Amino acid sequence: MAELIQPVKGMNDVLADQAPWWHRLESTAHALFAAYGYRRIRIPVLERTELFSRSIGELTDIVSKEMFTFDDHGDSLSLRPEATAGVVRAALSNGLLHNQQQKLWCSGPMFRREKPQKGRYRQFHQMSVEALGYAEPEIDAELIALSARLWRELTLSSVKLELNTIGTPESRRAYRQVLVEYFSRQRDRLDGDSLRRLDVNPLRILDSKNPDLRELIDGAPQLTDYLDADSRAHFDRVRELLADVGVSYVLNPRLVRGLDYYSRTVFEWVTDRLGAQSAICSGGRYDGLVAQLGGRDTPAVGWALGVERIVELMQAEGVTAPDTPPDAQLVAAGDAERRFGFKLVELLRERLPGFRIALGSPSAGFKAQLRHADKSGARVALIVGEAELRAQKIAFKPLRGGNPQRLATVEECVDLLRQMRASSA
Repeated sequence: MAELIQPVKGMNDVLADQAPWWHRLESTAHALFAAYGYRRIRIPVLERTELFSRSIGELTDIVSKEMFTFDDHGDSLSLRPEATAGVVRAALSNGLLHNQQQKLWCSGPMFRREKPQKGRYRQFHQMSVEALGYAEPEIDAELIALSARLWRELTLSSVKLELNTIGTPESRRAYRQVLVEYFSRQRDRLDGDSLRRLDVNPLRILDSKNPDLRELIDGAPQLTDYLDADSRAHFDRVRELLADVGVSYVLNPRLVRGLDYYSRTVFEWVTDRLGAQSAICSGGRYDGLVAQLGGRDTPAVGWALGVERIVELMQAEGVTAPDTPPDAQLVAAGDAERRFGFKLVELLRERLPGFRIALGSPSAGFKAQLRHADKSGARVALIVGEAELRAQKIAFKPLRGGNPQRLATVEECVDLLRQMRASSA
């Protein structure tokens, strides 16, 4: 026997028993995106490495350590570690921002070369929502309200919104210097990652998850003391709008986000039900990114959610996502009966779009097929035996509710299935 081929480490299969939770999340999110006026865009999983080194930052952990990168005849290519940069690149490449605003969303797999652990994988899935060309705080608030509505529709209750503003690059410049001076006086207390960040991007030290640094970080100067007036007014307006629509939040002055392109509003939705991987959705404003990637100065804001983490949270909170059983299943024994049944099932599928009619297990015996139909959750068994074949009809056998079996033509079967669907609506 040939040796089994194992999956790549950190890249997981989503099996059929898990798919209903994915479907519930995706279908709920897709409907909400459309309701808020966002249109779908599909972008490649493979991009030029330069896209991410210019957007995320060449010295960030993601670009320097975590991307899957390879050489393709002299071109450096990378599997996307996140979607925002690719959406902006697509908008620029296709002229979508020429005197236009765009509300876009996308979804799909992302890739990072990390140590796999619960809630953190080398291939993971995100949904991302991006509003390009919008400077107003109303759009920041709308995107946050959209995410809050998604949690409500999924009946998730253990999520909390953390909110902050990191101002503009200009206002951060003075704060950066103060932060460098503060942490430089405490170099002996910093871990290796924080020492490296001190020279590259000291704001990222505030985002450290090392509990030994908590006291030191809590005592650091606060960015809010260095905000410019416009950023402060923008943030105040976002907070007012969220209050107006009943979205509660916690101010977190240490929230800086892990990607270098953010400015002004930043936020995260977190939960205490997933252990160390507490963030399920993160986002903010990135007004400088479009220009960074070769476009004109264009304001923008967006967020991304982690599909695997939200599915895990749905299951932890007991959110139901039942698999949908077939409406009916064919039961037929014998070659001629199976052939006749196959044709009838196709006719029924043609006449009843949207109905779920399963072929069952034709090679099994009659009783085994009937047991399988009952176990599948089907409401009706469509039986073809010798008598049905001679009569060119179907035995319509309800499996739920105790109604009697009856012989039916195809037309009668169509009517019976429609009545069954209507009675359960």
